[in-house]
Amino acid sequence: MEMTEDDYRRIVDINQVSVFLGKQAVVPSMTEANKGSIVNVSSINGLVGGAVGYTDTKFAVRGFSKAAALQLAPLGIRVNSVHPGVIETPMIKQGDAAEQIKAFSKFIPMRRVAQPEEVTELVLFLASDDSSYSTGSEFVADGGLTAQ
Repeated sequence: MEMTEDDYRRIVDINQVSVFLGKQAVVPSMTEANKGSIVNVSSINGLVGGAVGYTDTKFAVRGFSKAAALQLAPLGIRVNSVHPGVIETPMIKQGDAAEQIKAFSKFIPMRRVAQPEEVTELVLFLASDDSSYSTGSEFVADGGLTAQ
């Protein structure tokens, strides 16, 4: 309830509008090539509930990816979304967060957080021709957290 409208709009710009702008920037060259792959990074919070601002914008990325996939498929352009869970980044290694993440990892079926490379490999697969028949799909990398 303490979030201001300016704070909310900042989150929308970062998490949601940026995805729209990215699509607008790459579609002309992909259309010319008659192929391409757009991989939008959402979050598991785009699949399940969470904090207002963050969660709703991540759901928007999910919906945007599906709508764009339908729009761009006839042009040979694929669009998918990736939904990472907890990733071991410098941010989660700071102060109290490190202990909280360690405690939370016990609730992840794989009993650990992901390494950044594990998400990178998924994004690279989706960007490559190896995933040539995947579009409009959601790919989850969360150690089984949302399977529960």
